[in-house]
Amino acid sequence: MMLTLRHPVDLLLFLEFCLGFGSGGSARLVDGQLSFGEFGASPRPADGLFFAVLPEAAAAADISRLGQHQSRTHGLTGKPILAERLHVSVHNIGDYAGRPRGIVAAGCEAGAAVEMSSFDLAFDRVVSFGGRSGNRPFVLRGGDGVAGLLALHRHLGAALQKVGLWRWVKPQYEPHVTLLYDDRYVAEQAVDPVRWTVREFVLVHSLHGQGRYDFLGRWKLRD
Repeated sequence: MMLTLRHPVDLLLFLEFCLGFGSGGSARLVDGQLSFGEFGASPRPADGLFFAVLPEAAAAADISRLGQHQSRTHGLTGKPILAERLHVSVHNIGDYAGRPRGIVAAGCEAGAAVEMSSFDLAFDRVVSFGGRSGNRPFVLRGGDGVAGLLALHRHLGAALQKVGLWRWVKPQYEPHVTLLYDDRYVAEQAVDPVRWTVREFVLVHSLHGQGRYDFLGRWKLRD
């Protein structure tokens, strides 16, 4: 059987797959370079990649205050997420040992292909999601106010499929902002809406365990 690689980043994507990303292989690509570890070794993924929408500064401050107030109200002990790390995930494109250049290139191509107008976003309720004991996400979510975000998820998902990142496209999507993690469960309840206009989305490189985000791409939406 002959394998045909038609897309400019297909070769890197294919190599990254064959060399063990997500399959426990001992060879891997780190910043585009081949690295061979001990046979059978499986490096711990420390580099996460995901697309996200970031709240404007005023909205981030409102969300941070809301999280602190809700934490006190419900007796939650988890540490609130810092305002500068608040975000709404749109699509995750994997966790890796090292930053995979081919995946990043394909992700940036997908991001650049999205054509959408800016949209208003509103979150108006809080609830606890399911999770491991002591690690249950307490989140801010919305109803009709997240329609634009659902559209962005669809458009970006279609673009990701076209560049070969189809395995990361999930049809189920629940837009939310994680406020903190805690062991207690809080039933859904209404809160004063937090609103902002989404004018761009970003590709984030999350360095697990370091509490740091690097932004690898940023795409403006039409006014």
